[in-house]
Amino acid sequence: MKERNKKGRHLQQREPYTEQAEVRIAELDENGQGIAVVKRQKVAIKNALPDETVRIKARKGKAGMIIETMERLNESDVRCKVNCAIFERCGSCHLLHMEYQKQLEWKKQGVIKLLREAGLKGITVHDPVGMKEPYAYRNKVIIGFQKNRARKTISGFYEEESHRIVAFHDCLLQDAKSNELVRVITELVNEMHIAPYEEDRRSGVLRHVLIRRGFASDQTMVVFVTNTSMFAGSKNLVAALRKRCPYITTIVQNINTRKTSIVLGEQEKVLFGKGYIEDVLCGLRFRISPKSFYQINHEQCEKLYAKAKELAQPACDEILLDAYCGIGTIGMSMAKEWKAVYGVEVNRDAVRDAKSNALRNKIDHITFICEDAGRFLTDTAKRGWQPDVLIMDPSRAGSDLTFLRAVNKAKPKRIVYISCNPKTQVRDLLELAKLGYQTKDLYLYDLFPNTTHTESICLLNRKS
Repeated sequence: MKERNKKGRHLQQREPYTEQAEVRIAELDENGQGIAVVKRQKVAIKNALPDETVRIKARKGKAGMIIETMERLNESDVRCKVNCAIFERCGSCHLLHMEYQKQLEWKKQGVIKLLREAGLKGITVHDPVGMKEPYAYRNKVIIGFQKNRARKTISGFYEEESHRIVAFHDCLLQDAKSNELVRVITELVNEMHIAPYEEDRRSGVLRHVLIRRGFASDQTMVVFVTNTSMFAGSKNLVAALRKRCPYITTIVQNINTRKTSIVLGEQEKVLFGKGYIEDVLCGLRFRISPKSFYQINHEQCEKLYAKAKELAQPACDEILLDAYCGIGTIGMSMAKEWKAVYGVEVNRDAVRDAKSNALRNKIDHITFICEDAGRFLTDTAKRGWQPDVLIMDPSRAGSDLTFLRAVNKAKPKRIVYISCNPKTQVRDLLELAKLGYQTKDLYLYDLFPNTTHTESICLLNRKS
């Protein structure tokens, strides 16, 4: 094909630059992708493992080399069989093709590398605490909906770095009831002609479905996230869903009319049941609402909280502050052995559930405050109040300087720092070191098997 220049002369259209090569995978990056070098440029190759040689076809893009095709010429010793039909396309389980014990070692080495690059010395990274069966552990599922080329509604996860839904039947990380619910809901949505949300046009009704399971209580919540407050056909949908899945405890409609990637909106309507479920964790019963934070891996969470209690060293004459407390699971799991416990959380729904949970478990010496944790610490320090021990469990973004400066004013004797993102935790450890807090040990708990994520926890002591 030819094109014309400004003077009307024909120009030969240039073929896009491509590069074909056989390369060896040296390592995995933090996203679990194989790293190779092409033309002195590092490229990330999805689903490749160290020591594998692959034949690639790549083209030059604005941000670097883009891999178009990849053929594996040999297999790594750590590669295992993948029993997932959509593994190559799904953007969730980046390590599903790696033997589980090797996954744990890779995660440990990644944290060691972070500490080394940050210049933090003298910290021992302990072997990750893994699972005997690293599957079917997720108690929270979010699925999206789209029309396929045949104009049939499909459900599933988003393909990596795209807004395309990859349809699936059974996810290895979800339990049998969650997988059944996804199948049944998708069938009913098609039968009842409920239109999925179209992001570009901002039309349609159904944006997402959120499923929450209480693994100890066996209670189940289904949340329909809709683009409109009117949910035509919802009564028939609820009736049909309950008939086919009678184990459902509650069904909620969440309304999200915003143009955003955030799944849940602010407004909710209870379509069936109480609008929440309960689960048992560390011997206590907790109320869980649609927007409540609750660790997705029940089995590993109990192990993590046992370590948190051990590191906090509960004392009957000391005060514990649980920052970013959510629905109060951490503070309440060890509350009996403290003089008083305070939980601070900015999410109103979570604080409501936390107060309800304290009453439910008859814990009368715990107080929950709905406020920004940094502002609370700053204000109370001005009044001369300070906790003896601080537990902090922030989001993946980690803490911020405002909160860390507030910690410096409050001056707790000990800090237990739980993180779902060791990268931001290491960043915060550097700041806390400047404020006089030191740690010697970092413990890892694999709450997210077959993914690149891990949970880490450490104790920081204040220098005298």
